[in-house]
Amino acid sequence: MLWGWRVPSVRAVLEARQKAAAVRVEELEAELERVRAALTEAEEVLRRRVIGLEQYLEALAEEDAPAVAVVLPRKPVGPRRAVPHRKDSAGTEVLSVDYQALMAAALEAGPNGLGARRVAVVLGWDSASASRVEGARARLKRLVERGWLVEAKPGRFRLPAPEQDAVGAGRPGGGS
Repeated sequence: MLWGWRVPSVRAVLEARQKAAAVRVEELEAELERVRAALTEAEEVLRRRVIGLEQYLEALAEEDAPAVAVVLPRKPVGPRRAVPHRKDSAGTEVLSVDYQALMAAALEAGPNGLGARRVAVVLGWDSASASRVEGARARLKRLVERGWLVEAKPGRFRLPAPEQDAVGAGRPGGGS
């Protein structure tokens, strides 16, 4: 037996290893944050460069285009509404394809109503993106303003009551 030598305990060895691992994790997390910041900055530079190149190519194309402009007669443009007022229309066929899909989804949703996140999915958008969900909500609000839908409670959009009743009456077990 050696006098004066202390054998470290297993616990002390394991605790030292744990502390070293924790320090390494903190170092890597800090490095990851630096890399993420650098990546974000590089992506922004790339985006600006792509836009700049596109603008340059457009300017070149305009230079190559003939200098004589041909003016074609155009129909007078009146107020154009992507979503006409409900009272001015007989059916949903006057709506664009996207709005027709929203109306079909509202019909499927029934009296429970339709939320903006579901509409984003119906439109094929990323429902995890807040901007896409807000865009979907704006479309629903537009349909409410024009009389196609009603906002039964905040964030829930459905067909107006007479249409819900008429749809329910046509289904087995539905209606009065």
